[in-house]
Amino acid sequence: MQLRLISWFFITLNFMEYIGSQHASRVRRQGRMHPNVSQGCQGGCATCSDYNGCLSCKPRLFFVLERIGMKQIGVCLSSCPSGYYGTRYPDINKCAKCKADCDTCFTRNFCTKCKSGFYLYSGKCLEKCPDGLEANNHTMECTSIVHCEASEWSPWSPCTKKGKTCGFKRGNEVRVREIVQHPSARGNPCPATSESRKCIVQRKRCQKEGKGKKNREEKRKKSSKDESKETRQESKGRAARRQNREQRENNNKTQPKKRKAPNKEENLAPTDTAH
Repeated sequence: MQLRLISWFFITLNFMEYIGSQHASRVRRQGRMHPNVSQGCQGGCATCSDYNGCLSCKPRLFFVLERIGMKQIGVCLSSCPSGYYGTRYPDINKCAKCKADCDTCFTRNFCTKCKSGFYLYSGKCLEKCPDGLEANNHTMECTSIVHCEASEWSPWSPCTKKGKTCGFKRGNEVRVREIVQHPSARGNPCPATSESRKCIVQRKRCQKEGKGKKNREEKRKKSSKDESKETRQESKGRAARRQNREQRENNNKTQPKKRKAPNKEENLAPTDTAH
């Protein structure tokens, strides 16, 4: 029993020594590969190199390689750039590239936005939409074809003619409906939204409206006649007054001459009696 315990002790000790030697060799190998590795990096890097940039990132950041000319450097970002998607692993978070026809993606096999010339459908980028769907050039997606939909017809309107509901026997009546759903590019077009048909009604006179017009016309004519009559009377009165004034002036001029004539006769009479 004691020999067995001693043997287990030596086995465990040898295994721990082996693990320590492997870790030391890994550290030495990393030191040979990256002689300028630094622990005090900036920009989200946990470890970095003067030549390769970031080698590892701080927690929750994504590691991505950026090409600058012929050189690639590591960068740590809070989210992956356009054309990449993020994958998280226990030791590192990486940004992987989307497919060539995909602009943004959730995973490599599920695209959320396609590049120009492709239409998105169920996470894939297609040059042509499947049957029963149409290409929406605004959203660059394959969408269902939408047909026009109209509401029910309204009741027929009263029979009218030239905007009136009286004074005729034959007229027209109309009914309308509204567009509930406008069609898409390949959808069925919308039908007419109004209809009219001829109608026959019993003729009835527009008495109130006609009497009102006649009364207004008669009043207007009467007032114009009264005004013209008054003006004629006033003009006649002015003419009569002017004529009377002229006659009085003429009479005043002729009266002194008539008075002088009798005086001459009176003066001549005594001379005749003296002889």
